Amino acid sequence: MFSVKEFSGRAALAVASAIALAPVLTAAALSTPAVAADEGFPFGLEMTLDASRQPGSKRIPTLEIGDAGEAVLELWCKGGKGQFSVAGNTVIFVAGALEDRACPPARAQADDELVAALGEAATWKRQGDFVSFIGARTLRFRLNTN
Repeated sequence: MFSVKEFSGRAALAVASAIALAPVLTAAALSTPAVAADEGFPFGLEMTLDASRQPGSKRIPTLEIGDAGEAVLELWCKGGKGQFSVAGNTVIFVAGALEDRACPPARAQADDELVAALGEAATWKRQGDFVSFIGARTLRFRLNTN
């Protein structure tokens, strides 16, 4: 270890300051939360289905998942609510009543199939800004990060 006597002027002050601040900087670095949290289930976030628009429609289905797992669904035509329960990579989705908005038959069927696929999903996976619900059919959503 060096003594302050070996340095002169500004160099001595810089070394002494660095030595004095080392414990403070170490404590600050250790108390910073891990970045891995952004790989967790997207509670409190909104996401959009990774799909093309249907002919004649500008809508793409979205899910908004609250902090307690409550979900608001805006589908191809219908809308409604549901509830997500998550434990590890296991997911359960229970749909509530959907609001029928005088949908054309093709869009109403697509909405019903999407809700059924969410209900059949048994696991989920997150990769960056994408969340997949995996069951008989995999549904991939992109997190809305704006």
